[in-house]
Amino acid sequence: NLLCASCAALTAVLPGFFLKGFSVLGSHLTWLCVCSVCVGSLNVILHLVLKPNQSPKRSSFSHKISRFLKCCIYFFMSCILFHAIIVLYGAPLIESVTETFLFAVLLSTFTTLQCLCMLGPNIQAWIRVFSKNGAMSIWESSLQITSICSILGAWFGAFPIPLDWDRPWQVWPISCSLGATFGYVAGLIIAPLWIHWNRKQVTYKSR
Repeated sequence: NLLCASCAALTAVLPGFFLKGFSVLGSHLTWLCVCSVCVGSLNVILHLVLKPNQSPKRSSFSHKISRFLKCCIYFFMSCILFHAIIVLYGAPLIESVTETFLFAVLLSTFTTLQCLCMLGPNIQAWIRVFSKNGAMSIWESSLQITSICSILGAWFGAFPIPLDWDRPWQVWPISCSLGATFGYVAGLIIAPLWIHWNRKQVTYKSR
């Protein structure tokens, strides 16, 4: 969690050393791409290294390829679904299409990609984890908390946009994407604290 939180924070600083004139507000589309790629890549690498939900059965190469392709399709469908939901919530339909889609990619990276890494392309497992008291392990509890915090952060980030403050960060979708990022980082911090506080309940459910 600490690595993922640090990665999300560093994407706002490190690209400035390599890209001239880079800033989160001034080069927001670039930052959205950098943040999505870096956080997504780190999640995939950590999953391959830690293997939190590795199946005891060895799967064939063709099964792994099929699983990978399904994950790619699910991620793309998630981006489209988030894009549609964002538009239904008031985002411009025709204008700022690129901004809206990249924001949807960022949300998918914070939520769907983690589900694909931990649960795979298994919709029934997703429904179980995100149902009430459905998380059966510390990994699933962390997934549940970080995903919810990311979406709530994006939702709260939309509140300042209609206000007539005329601030640069009110331009769509800067405040929403920053809110989603802050929510994601907050979820990464809250998750281990919540798990530690409720460790007896989580341990009992995992058994």
